[in-house]
Amino acid sequence: MNFKRRAVAAAAVIAVAGAGLVTVQATAEATQPVRSRPKDCPTLTVTKGWYGDNKAGLQKMIDAYGRCGDGGHKGTARPVAVFDWDNTVIKNDVGDATMFWLLRNGKIRTPRDGDWHTTSRYLTDPAAKALTKACPATGATLPTRRDTDCADEIASVYGEGTTTGGATAFAGFDHRRMEPQYAWLAQLTRGWSTRQIKDFAAAARKENLAAPVGTEQRVGTGMFTGWVRYYDQQRDLIRTLKKAGFDVYVVSASPEPVAEVWAKSAGVDARHTIGIRNTTAHGKLTAHLKGCGTVKDGDDSMITYIDGKRCWINQKIYGVRGAAAEKVQPASRRQVFAAGDSDTDISFLRDATALRLVLNRNKNEIMCRAYDNGDRRWLVNPMFIEPKGKLAKPYPCATTGYTERDGDQGPVRRADGSVIPDQKDTVHGP
Repeated sequence: MNFKRRAVAAAAVIAVAGAGLVTVQATAEATQPVRSRPKDCPTLTVTKGWYGDNKAGLQKMIDAYGRCGDGGHKGTARPVAVFDWDNTVIKNDVGDATMFWLLRNGKIRTPRDGDWHTTSRYLTDPAAKALTKACPATGATLPTRRDTDCADEIASVYGEGTTTGGATAFAGFDHRRMEPQYAWLAQLTRGWSTRQIKDFAAAARKENLAAPVGTEQRVGTGMFTGWVRYYDQQRDLIRTLKKAGFDVYVVSASPEPVAEVWAKSAGVDARHTIGIRNTTAHGKLTAHLKGCGTVKDGDDSMITYIDGKRCWINQKIYGVRGAAAEKVQPASRRQVFAAGDSDTDISFLRDATALRLVLNRNKNEIMCRAYDNGDRRWLVNPMFIEPKGKLAKPYPCATTGYTERDGDQGPVRRADGSVIPDQKDTVHGP
């Protein structure tokens, strides 16, 4: 059986019934004599933390699509698995860790000509004014190590999307393919080389891994999360997928050099790490971003965010160019498996053809779709470290669970246009 046929057969055999439960459907191929599982097939080894039958379901998928499935990989494309990074493979956010390190160490460069509008096309006038007042252009870099007003203003615009005075910091963007706060971190790396940003990220990584769980760090006058941990379960899953012959990728809404530094220790190299990409000039990063699909370099209107993640996966992994990269591809040119934790991951998760793993962080759209589980291919798992407890009210799927392109809220709809009813939170921590 060739790979394409094997993939179809496996999809018929593996189905997910409700969050975290795997069943085997009766199919023509399922009635054939079942071979015993070879002893040398790659096997998941970490059991703690997996909810219900999730581990068993993942193992069935690995066996069906990996090298132990019928036909192997001879002369065929390797199956693809794609993971979001922050709060999916690790606990907490490596973009935050890097931004806070940059602020504490005075490594953010003064905007070109002292004009904060040059750092983001979506920065509002009130935000630019507040940043100019708090961060006088007196040198090549901003004095955020000692100037708490400047550090506080940048931290507020980045973390809250508002100035310290409460004014909206970003406006006018497509909410399904851009998050200006995430993009702003990459844009504030302007003037440094990729190698220097990797060095900064490595320093932040060292600090955050060494800090005890629960540590907070002072940035300006505020206190922020100061620790990060890899999930052993996800490292084990990545290792097993790779041993089984999968091509494993990370797609992150953090700057790509930052994601590369962290992904390496989970077994994902730079070639398989996709993040926000800056354009470069004379060996230095600029405040502009590389484009995808119909978005040109320097337009700065799309990043690896919701539909932007789909575009970058199609372009980077499958070589799809132009407008086609922004669209759902045929099943043979889509990832078999995807994992995420947030609404930012929903498009590439929906594109996965076999299983979609969601870590429950109480995010509306992703949990509505995962609990609705219309095609029985969704797995829901509590976070492996500090899992969230049960959400008191059902997810507002039928009313405000979906974020429109203009930022308005509406109902979450299935592919056929029908509205997903509100969903109860059933897979959660203690």
